Amino acid sequence: MKFNTHLQNLPIYEAGKPIELVTREFGIDPKDVIKLASNENPLGTSKKVISIIKEKASNASLYPDDSFYELKDALANLYEVSSKNIIIGSGSDQIIEFALHAKANEKSAILTAGITFAMYEIYAKHVGAKIYKTKSKEHNLKELKELYLAHKDEISIIFLCLPNNPLGECPDAKEVMDFISIVSEDTLVVTDCAYIEFAKFKDSKKAINPKELISKFKNTLYLGTFSKAYGLGGMRVGYGIANTEIITALHKLRAPFNITTLSLAAALQALNDQKFIEKTLKNNLEEMKVYEKFAKKNGIEFIPSYTNFITFVFDKKQNASQIADNLLKKGIILRNLKSYGLNAIRITIGKKKQNKRVLAELKKEI
Repeated sequence: MKFNTHLQNLPIYEAGKPIELVTREFGIDPKDVIKLASNENPLGTSKKVISIIKEKASNASLYPDDSFYELKDALANLYEVSSKNIIIGSGSDQIIEFALHAKANEKSAILTAGITFAMYEIYAKHVGAKIYKTKSKEHNLKELKELYLAHKDEISIIFLCLPNNPLGECPDAKEVMDFISIVSEDTLVVTDCAYIEFAKFKDSKKAINPKELISKFKNTLYLGTFSKAYGLGGMRVGYGIANTEIITALHKLRAPFNITTLSLAAALQALNDQKFIEKTLKNNLEEMKVYEKFAKKNGIEFIPSYTNFITFVFDKKQNASQIADNLLKKGIILRNLKSYGLNAIRITIGKKKQNKRVLAELKKEI
């Protein structure tokens, strides 16, 4: 059977290994498995959210309100924008896909940092678009500007992952705004802010304000998610904020009922539990310092992170893949970054007890 030619060299996104797979493969009790590979919230899900999911479970046979009125209204109040400026997606990555199908094709290109969220490139290849990346791994805005100006007529979308996954770095918001100011109004600039809650909690200079962003630049699309700080990775709810022209175009690509009845209820309730968010952010910042201290003490290079994970980069004497595999056999699931061309491991910041065990086992490997 013949398929579209651009699928031939298209990579498949490698998700973090599930607990069930490790349990089956190594015969480890699920209770003894620590999964810190997919940047999920280690505190789980808000009790208020769990309660509303149970309450709404009897409605699982019904489609959700496809207007997502209540959730859009709540987000609009949070960010001081109009609900007409919001689109809801099955995770923010679905909105990334919408953006690529709306703006890019085989005659255009996208621009990204050297190492960033893999789905930008994968979705770009879905539509046959070319990919330009900076030589620098992180978001080097000077290099991004130079590449953009050199290929201005080709580039239809610029993706800025703020903070960046899988590295964790994040430029200041002012630097980002200065960069966007040189971009043509016909080029869509996507600011993917899946981890922004962690960034602005650590350093207010990193905070991207959606209202300011879309008011100042009509060609911007802000992305947010409930998968990280809000602890709803399994519910798959993301959102985009942009001017109405962009939102209208993206809605033409959205299938009806693209999130579930329970996902909708969970996301709405999650917004109402700010105490859970505060607890999440405090745990993350405190435990991040533990990882940084460990890295410094043991001579491991790490990338200062504004997310809920930290990336350890190993020297040539140490093999990150081997380390990750050895820890996996002990029931510790971390993210090997070999597929990104890095001798590195990305570790989601867990709870204190989890982190203590992870670092104790990691110490044995190095």
